[in-house]
Amino acid sequence: MPAPTSHPHASQPPASQPNVGQPHAPSYYAASAHASPDRPALRGAVTTGVCVIGAGFTGLSAALHLAEKGFPVTVLEANRVGWGASGRNGGQLVNGYSRDLDTIRERYGKDAERTLASMAQEGAAIIRERVAKYGLHCDLVDGGFHAAFTAKQMRGLEDFKRTWEANGLDGLEMVDAARLPQVVKTDRYVGGMIDHVGGHMHPLNYCLGSAAAFEGLGGVIHEASPVLSIDESGAKPVVRTAQGSVTAESVLICGNAYLHGVVPKVEREFMPTSSQVLTTEPLDAALLDDLLPANYCVEDCNYVLDYYRRTADNRLLYGAGIVYGARELSDITASVRPKMLKTFPGLKSAQIDFAWSGDFALTLTRVPHIGRLSPTVWFSHGDSGHGVTTTQLLGRLLAEGLSGQMERFDAWAALPCLPFPGGRTLSVPLSALGAWYYGLRDKLGI
Repeated sequence: MPAPTSHPHASQPPASQPNVGQPHAPSYYAASAHASPDRPALRGAVTTGVCVIGAGFTGLSAALHLAEKGFPVTVLEANRVGWGASGRNGGQLVNGYSRDLDTIRERYGKDAERTLASMAQEGAAIIRERVAKYGLHCDLVDGGFHAAFTAKQMRGLEDFKRTWEANGLDGLEMVDAARLPQVVKTDRYVGGMIDHVGGHMHPLNYCLGSAAAFEGLGGVIHEASPVLSIDESGAKPVVRTAQGSVTAESVLICGNAYLHGVVPKVEREFMPTSSQVLTTEPLDAALLDDLLPANYCVEDCNYVLDYYRRTADNRLLYGAGIVYGARELSDITASVRPKMLKTFPGLKSAQIDFAWSGDFALTLTRVPHIGRLSPTVWFSHGDSGHGVTTTQLLGRLLAEGLSGQMERFDAWAALPCLPFPGGRTLSVPLSALGAWYYGLRDKLGI
């Protein structure tokens, strides 16, 4: 489909109209977010080229790519820009996917491995491109570290590195026990691997900056506008909210784990899963220089992993654990703080200023899924814990597809995505049992 050049919005609600969507979760990110305007909720009938559902990483990535191509785009967000996982995650730029390239080759063949490998570092590249192009202020820092507890995990990292290099990817560097204190000061690990193409950032500020860049190109965002239905009975799809509608040439469904009853066919292909995060009070800079000398973000190699990093204002941000079905924990600090202290016992007197959780979409295959429900309704979901970078890539692929460049989109869409057996009722206990099993293997080192 050729890119339209006009932006035919039929009507705009008054700027003074209040929002009714939920505020951001009480996180460190929300407390340190840049000022952002209240975008008015949708009122009345609007016509546009592309309607994007969801103003998180995926939706904003696609919307900005489309706006750059000249498409008129309207984004509908149920709450606020970056309200979901996009504004609550660990902020780590982890390259690749939730399943490694060896697994992709075993499941889908060598061609799939080669194709997905060619895009494995593209999401992080998009983030850096946009930070530079639009002057986004999101505390972007280069470098990430994968920490190994055992010799077996070190061998796994070495295999990972060999596979990546065989596919023409670079930026990975092994670190043995002797060099480990140059990266992280803890006695828990035996070594690890640096990803020089990884990094970390303030994800909510990246979302807010991306939204502003999109609006600067003529894009429109309506907050407090949860979608009730998508009507495809007419010549063009119509997206309906409580007080308005958007008629579009195409619709992109980018709600991920926060879709609730809007598109059942999409929603049964993933399970909402939450992760918990906390941040300390601001710490002495010299202490953090000692604990994290390279200022890399860190994630360990366990199945149920811990991840952490230093913030721009010298806090330690620490995430750990997953809850299948997105059930809210009653005391996040009680769950995560002991894991932080196991890694850094010297922080036992550090105050915890923020603790929150966020939901991400987990697929049965642990591989993201993009595709089309019809010729005019497209979707992307299921980044399965690697959403900071893969959302940027998949948003670009959605935009490419709408522009008629289908090759890369089709390569991803061809990968099978299976519904959870028994639906979400059975998937939660079965997934929790699987996590317990692999967690036990982590503890036993097998």
